[in-house]
Amino acid sequence: MSAKRQVADFEPVDQSDYLEFVALGGGNEVGRSCHIINYRGKTIMLDAGVHPALNGLSALPFYDDYDLSTVDVLLISHFHLDHAASLPYVMTHTDFKGRVFMTHPTKAIYRWLLSDYVRVSAISSNDASTLYTDADLNASFERIEAIDYHSTTEVEGIKFTAYHAGHVLGAAMYFIEIGGIKILFTGDYSREEDRHLNVAEVPTERPDIIITESTYGTSTHQPRSEKETRLLNLITKTILNGGRCLLPVFSLGNAQELLLILDEYWQNHPELDGIPVFYASSLARKCLAVYQTFINMMNDSIRKKFRDDNSNPFQFKHIRSLKNLERFDDLGPCVMVASPGMLQNGVSRELLERWAPEAKNALILTGYSVDGTLAKQILNEPSEFASVAGGGIKVPRRLYVEEISFAAHVDYKQNTEFIDLVNAPNIV
Repeated sequence: MSAKRQVADFEPVDQSDYLEFVALGGGNEVGRSCHIINYRGKTIMLDAGVHPALNGLSALPFYDDYDLSTVDVLLISHFHLDHAASLPYVMTHTDFKGRVFMTHPTKAIYRWLLSDYVRVSAISSNDASTLYTDADLNASFERIEAIDYHSTTEVEGIKFTAYHAGHVLGAAMYFIEIGGIKILFTGDYSREEDRHLNVAEVPTERPDIIITESTYGTSTHQPRSEKETRLLNLITKTILNGGRCLLPVFSLGNAQELLLILDEYWQNHPELDGIPVFYASSLARKCLAVYQTFINMMNDSIRKKFRDDNSNPFQFKHIRSLKNLERFDDLGPCVMVASPGMLQNGVSRELLERWAPEAKNALILTGYSVDGTLAKQILNEPSEFASVAGGGIKVPRRLYVEEISFAAHVDYKQNTEFIDLVNAPNIV
């Protein structure tokens, strides 16, 4: 088993018949998720991501290790970059000839998210390391087929059904059937009740194999109610002391969940009216219409609010979009929800460098931090860190750093319980 390619063989009843599972990325690492299932001459690719801490070709899964022309079907679990951002590359720069499927909300957000990825990649790297162009993205978009939850699709003897996975809007688990073998691929999933998402579903049938995420490994999450209390107490304490709170987020996913939490908290605490709450993400602003549109695919709680209040929960009452940092009057206490989540560049990095020297300010990391990113490094509370401007410039770090993760992944306990409920005899 090489570091690049990891293969697990399962022996069905017929000893001469093998199912092959290959991790081209996302095996023993977080990032560039891409897995291959091959059985009885049928090949399925699961996800096509990039590594968030790497650039150019080095960020890709190990596509050169597999003949992508043999792939019949490619299933995308959700829109996050580490699961979907190399899809245009696969579809326009390799020998891939298969069909591509994702849910309707995933496809709606995919175009915005990857267009932003192309723009940021072009700014932060040279042409040689840009993986694909807007034209490649548009060409890939036209070929993507959108599917509904709980509907079964059949392609050349491969059957698959999408189930709610939690995690983010549109995220899907896939129940796959090939030649009598049933496989459940979880993608990233969550079993925790939150403000807007359905929890991951247990399929109606028992699979022979479950392929499950394990992002948090053996970690155990703090209960949801305790996390929210910690978050809101820290924010309140910081702003009452005259400080600023920076919450770096992925533009799509936990950003929307945090905005719902903050909007509700400000609604219930009128004494905070004078303290502004901003979200600074052009991508989140553009995609807000998608969230407002797909309320029917969210959980009972948010659909009930939509019906009873006759208003859309994603039309925030106490939160303002910040379109440009140059127009931001940085004059006093505030809460800023800003992308990107791992502080590699962009608005969140610029505000961190601006606010890091003052001890009264707070940085609250609310998502998963990948090795090699500043978000991971700053958890160790260094006395200084390198400026994004380069040139050996160092920024002193005196602001308070806290990790309160709202990343919608299962922990060890939740993953174990779900595996037991699914009751598959083979686990990857």
